[in-house]
Amino acid sequence: MPASQSVTSLRPHYPVLIIGAGINGCGTFRDLALQGVDCLLIDRGDICEGASAAPSRLIHGGIKYLETGEFRLVRESAMERNRLLRNAPHYVKPLETVLPVQSWFGGIIPSALRFLGLKAKFKDRGAIITEMGLRIYDAYNRKVRALPDHRFFATGRLRAEYPGFDRKIIAAGLYYEGRITHAERLGLELVMDGLTANPGSALLTCARAEASGEPGCLAITDQLTGEKSFLTADVIINAGGAWIDKVNAGLGITSRHMGGSKGSHLIVRNAELHAALAGRMIYFGTSDGRVNLVYPFFGNVLIGSTDIPVNDPDEAFCSADETDYMLSVVGELFPDIRITREQILLTTCGVRPLPRSEGVDIGVVSRDHAIARDMLPGTGQPVLSLIGGKWTTFRAFSEQAADAVLALLGKSRKVSTQDLPIGGGRGFPETERAQRGWAERLARAHGLAPARAEALLQRYGTHAENVAGFIAAHGDTPLRSLPGYTAGEFAFLCSEEPVRRLADLLFRRTAIAMEGLLTPAVIEEAGPIAARALGWNAQRLAAEVEHAARELNRRSPAPAPARQAA
Repeated sequence: MPASQSVTSLRPHYPVLIIGAGINGCGTFRDLALQGVDCLLIDRGDICEGASAAPSRLIHGGIKYLETGEFRLVRESAMERNRLLRNAPHYVKPLETVLPVQSWFGGIIPSALRFLGLKAKFKDRGAIITEMGLRIYDAYNRKVRALPDHRFFATGRLRAEYPGFDRKIIAAGLYYEGRITHAERLGLELVMDGLTANPGSALLTCARAEASGEPGCLAITDQLTGEKSFLTADVIINAGGAWIDKVNAGLGITSRHMGGSKGSHLIVRNAELHAALAGRMIYFGTSDGRVNLVYPFFGNVLIGSTDIPVNDPDEAFCSADETDYMLSVVGELFPDIRITREQILLTTCGVRPLPRSEGVDIGVVSRDHAIARDMLPGTGQPVLSLIGGKWTTFRAFSEQAADAVLALLGKSRKVSTQDLPIGGGRGFPETERAQRGWAERLARAHGLAPARAEALLQRYGTHAENVAGFIAAHGDTPLRSLPGYTAGEFAFLCSEEPVRRLADLLFRRTAIAMEGLLTPAVIEEAGPIAARALGWNAQRLAAEVEHAARELNRRSPAPAPARQAA
């Protein structure tokens, strides 16, 4: 698979230019490539580097959207969740979810008011309203069946399952969602599928598109080399997420489409909390009326999330106040478990690409998706901005966007993506026993230890066959700083996938950072491996190591605010 192209190799014209390689851009790129449309996908950073790398990592039906009466979105989300469980089984897994409640009748009146379109704030979601919501949820789930129906824990069963819960919790619903183990690689695989399906399409990361001064012509600048190319496109898709208005401004378009909200998460290493979760996600209401979550993640615990309006997505980061908030709400759930800042391995922060909604509580702004249409100044060339959306519904949104483009180009759809496997999900063995058998065959074929073959299968799905073939030919020496990964594996990722920066390898092509295993020593050891594969000189290598170290520092928890003297 070719790496990201150079700016000088771009053609002077593409039928479609997609700006933004977040999940909406990646999904739309694959869909259009499958229809035989040549597309150029560019991003100022890496594939799924922005908000798409900082979600709650859930593939969920959106049960909380029932509270705002968004039944169409719940139905679509449940169907798309179940499709992803089938189409990307290597990265999307079922997740048992517990919904604790503190009363039997709480939330009935606010729910009725919201259903009637009136403002109401939830302080308590009781057992009756929760049971009603889960029954509706089950009904939507049956449309594309992949998960069992819910069940309810009464007080006795709940105390046995979760003795550490706050005593105010009297019952709980147990239902099923999906979790995505490696969102960034799923986005990558969508792009790789598109490039394979249509070699006339292209990818360029670390690049910016701006008006050139000539109507209809855009300047594409490589952010790393400074090289520039000029091209035209019949249709431009702005998939810049929270940056959509900024991207449009660069194209000479004034727009006010976006009203982003930042969401931060913590990845924590706390063995007591991990054990208390019993392998499930807890999706729980808190004293401020919000809903938060905590669930097992790569042997650690993921805690989220915040929902704070922001004006500039470039200034979003996980603040000390957000960190304190998330630690405190877990304390409401498990009052006897102490979580300290020192146990935080990593923070993430992304800005949700929400539509602009003046004077509205950000928590009730719709998470649905829509397409806004502008024109490139001085031309009739359409610019379609993809507003909203989320990981769960990206395929449906991409289909909608692709159909809009096909209509503009006078083309018809050739391929449906509804039941199309993604990347390493093709042929992925369905059961744990079948996975062990697949890994054993891979080990025998390439002279690997069975445990090593199984690790590759879990990391790359059936693409593990390609990784194993490469390392069998080039060597598979474990890293000194991180023996679970090898120099051969890193060399494969740099040589066969679009990697332009060391941070691409360490934060997105692998799960090292999310596992809480990324250290300065790993960065220093990985740098020369990437340099050999990508032809970097000593100066470039030093710059990449420094850049990756800054990125790790940026994701470290913010220090606690200093206390003022009395």
